[in-house]
Amino acid sequence: MYLGRIVEMGDKQELFSKPLHPYTQALMEAIPIPNPERKKKRAELRSEVPSAIDMSAGCRFRTRCSYEEKTCREKEPELVAVSPNHFVACERAAK
Repeated sequence: MYLGRIVEMGDKQELFSKPLHPYTQALMEAIPIPNPERKKKRAELRSEVPSAIDMSAGCRFRTRCSYEEKTCREKEPELVAVSPNHFVACERAAK
């Protein structure tokens, strides 16, 4: 969930093994590894969290997403099924 909107949902095993939404990916990459020798790739989120009071049109995550496209600014993506128990609200991730 990002700014009060579900961006991805599904089976726990599938979400952890194959996160599709850029925000879910960033959350998964932020999970610490209990081995200080092992380095982990971390997503770089752009800008600051937008205001939850004064949200602009389009995808709520777009200002922080490195995959932002024109359609992301125009309409809020709907949750679509990418498998029987996996749903994502991102046009790029759903392809």
